[in-house]
Amino acid sequence: MLPIVSANGREEAALLASIRSRSGEVDKKVTQTVAEIIENVRANGDKAVAEYTLKFDGKLPPSIEVSREEINDALTAADPDFVSTLLNSMENIAAFHNRQKHQSFVDFKENGVILGQRIRGLKRVGLYVPGGTAAYPSSVLMNAVPAKIAGVEELIMVTPPTKDGKANPDILTAAAVAGVDRVFLMGGAQAIAALAYGTETIPKVDKIVGPGNIFVATAKRQLYGTVDIDMIAGPSEILVLADETADPQYVAADLMSQAEHDVLASAILITTSEKLARETVKELERQVEGLSRREIIRKSLAGFGGIIICENIDRAIELANEVAPEHLEVIVDNPFPYLGRLDNAGSIFLGQYSPEPLGDYYAGPNHVLPTSGTARFFSPLSVDAFVKKSSYIYYTKEALQEASEDIIRFANREGLTAHANSIIVRCGGEGEEA
Repeated sequence: MLPIVSANGREEAALLASIRSRSGEVDKKVTQTVAEIIENVRANGDKAVAEYTLKFDGKLPPSIEVSREEINDALTAADPDFVSTLLNSMENIAAFHNRQKHQSFVDFKENGVILGQRIRGLKRVGLYVPGGTAAYPSSVLMNAVPAKIAGVEELIMVTPPTKDGKANPDILTAAAVAGVDRVFLMGGAQAIAALAYGTETIPKVDKIVGPGNIFVATAKRQLYGTVDIDMIAGPSEILVLADETADPQYVAADLMSQAEHDVLASAILITTSEKLARETVKELERQVEGLSRREIIRKSLAGFGGIIICENIDRAIELANEVAPEHLEVIVDNPFPYLGRLDNAGSIFLGQYSPEPLGDYYAGPNHVLPTSGTARFFSPLSVDAFVKKSSYIYYTKEALQEASEDIIRFANREGLTAHANSIIVRCGGEGEEA
């Protein structure tokens, strides 16, 4: 089910190259189709959105916007235990993300100069939430809570209608709990385009966040610049870094927790123990039989999974940083001494009792994470994603006069004489010739 290779410089390189190939291409037909959908929605607004909803979802909802009454009714009708779970999770998410808030600042200099930075939430953000069998109320919380903490004025959620033309009730319940302002029933690339450009009914947003299929991800990529986006997310992935103290039952269970997402999901074990590697494979075979998505898991593990055996923990850490996984579990005797050396990962889970689903649903750190090796330079979704910053400058005449010679010299060196002139007309002087 899962190939085992040695870290000898060749075998692990070939395995990792094979795994990376999963995110290497976007089908040209998908790219073209999405471009056509975007242009149609830009030109025809609500009419185009309705046509695509009927085509792809099978039925038009009675109203494209879900009423506030219907959102509140979903919360009232929801299973109280589920609502309690949402509230407990949201409390943890809010506590973590409140620590991320930054304050505006102002700096008064002795010479009368005033410098500062103003931070405020975006005016309007769009949140895409998949529907149907891929309905994830946890994603509503993970996107909406930091947006609200950041001070976003209006949070617009879009989600595809179910076969009966309504919203998924769990999604609506999560939206009610998280304080989503408006909900529209539409999905796919057409929903992303509608949020980016606005229509007669759907307000234009400043940023779009949230997961989606290849059409949604491609639309976000094509519309970046017209609107801001969170990130281009690829298939889910997990890397487990383990030594001989790890329990193979836990390791196998955690590898499959990500493999069940998608046949393109990646699950890798890097270990210093050959015994653990062999026992983990046995556990995979045993546990998968009792899981509902076992066929997806098998295909995922066979296509984009693997076990790499390293001579020592140093080499294992080096490989983990090279992979830069979305989720990194560190199941070793004492993980904390290694934390400062694990530089490239979306989220790091330390110890035997910190499995990846803890981060997906409950602990508090965001589960919207960089994938496909982009953890080398991207960060998890945070409060920072929902704010914008402006700097401001105030100089007195005397302070500008003091700085004028340097500014004029810079401008002339760059051949920008109008820049220099802007200073000269206020302060005089000619600066250094270019």
